[in-house]
Amino acid sequence: MEEREATSFLEQLRQEGLITESTRPVWEMILPRRLRRMYEVLNERTRYITVLIEAVDDPHNQAAVLRTAEAFGVQDVHIVTGKAPFSPNRLVTRYADQWLTLHHKPDIKTAIADLKSQGYQVYASYLGEGTIPVSDIDLSQPTALLFGNEHSGVSEEALRLADGTFVIPMYGFVQSFNISVAAALALYDVTERARRQAGRHYYLLPGEKKALYEQWMWQTLNPRIRKQLQQQGYAIQTNEGQLGSFS
Repeated sequence: MEEREATSFLEQLRQEGLITESTRPVWEMILPRRLRRMYEVLNERTRYITVLIEAVDDPHNQAAVLRTAEAFGVQDVHIVTGKAPFSPNRLVTRYADQWLTLHHKPDIKTAIADLKSQGYQVYASYLGEGTIPVSDIDLSQPTALLFGNEHSGVSEEALRLADGTFVIPMYGFVQSFNISVAAALALYDVTERARRQAGRHYYLLPGEKKALYEQWMWQTLNPRIRKQLQQQGYAIQTNEGQLGSFS
């Protein structure tokens, strides 16, 4: 990026409130082309669609869902652990999870109640009777897609609490997808439709964009530089739980 273009872009970020004088020690450390790439991704991010996973135990599957969510611009993933801890495989995520906001919930009842209190309808992936094709989910309101355990699927409690169930139509002898494939197919459908149907409501609010952009700027820095800035009193909330504020 040429100097004039970089100067113009930084001014645009200032006008939009994404960079400020208080965050100058951070953004000055980042190449303008890197800031632009984060800006481009930020403008496609959504909280209108979100993902809830229940008792997904395999680290590869955990990682694949995170990577899929990030790829489709879904910012939040809500997690209820099962028998195994939530420890996504880093080789699979390719660090996609560092760009996401992860919400760990103690149980499925709490997870679904929290989502509904935020205005989401919850649709669970389910092969049983009464389910609808994913393409028939009404996306006139924010929607959470729930995916269950690799072997047993979503729990009976989750089915009881969900607003509905969906299936990805299949026409072969095999009547189930791996959870990572199911998540990819379902998210492709609902994000494409919701983007058109919800319009501007699909995207992040200005305050959400500012908070997220500051987080991304912080975590894109070299750990050594972050440590130096922390020693000077600069820090920010990150996915790893780092607390602090720009001063």
